[in-house]
Amino acid sequence: MTFSVCDHALLRHRMAVLRDRATPSDTFRETLAAIGAILASETLRDLPETTAEVATPLEVMAHPVLAGPAPALVAVLRAGLGLLEGARRVLPEAPIGHIGLVRDETTLQPSGYMARLPPDIAARGALLLDPMLATGGSAIAAAAQLKAAGTTRIRFLCVVAAPEGVANFAAAHPDIPVLAAALDRQLDARGFILPGLGDAGDRCFGT
Repeated sequence: MTFSVCDHALLRHRMAVLRDRATPSDTFRETLAAIGAILASETLRDLPETTAEVATPLEVMAHPVLAGPAPALVAVLRAGLGLLEGARRVLPEAPIGHIGLVRDETTLQPSGYMARLPPDIAARGALLLDPMLATGGSAIAAAAQLKAAGTTRIRFLCVVAAPEGVANFAAAHPDIPVLAAALDRQLDARGFILPGLGDAGDRCFGT
């Protein structure tokens, strides 16, 4: 598995806003979307290309375009919706999928309650979106659902990752590259990332 942290000054500046406990929910959502746009742009920079004929107002030219259909954008509910909003700004033509997972706060294990994926996701590939890679349980389960749907080309985007989650995800899905905005220090006893940014879903939606 390839794990990397996006090196971008604007991204680091946005992360300071996201981490601040005083940031209100509306600002948190907008900042999370901005981070999603930056991360999506970075991870999709190497999509396969071909050329197509384009008529400008002055002449016809051969122009680079995507060689295949855009990958599906798949958000892990709830917090992945914040990243999805930013990724949609970068790739508005992409179909959207949702995977619903909830983590048991005692066992820290995820359980699924819904999955709605585009019917052609196996041909398109997928960009999996979940802000937190803590223990890795939710991301591992979501990636497994994508693979069960026949998806072989998967990329995973997260905002904050813990070393424990990175190791667990790499062991379960060594074929899926991961791009994060930050790699934090560790997990606490409750499975929260330190220093982290709290519960991304609660902060995003004010719950």
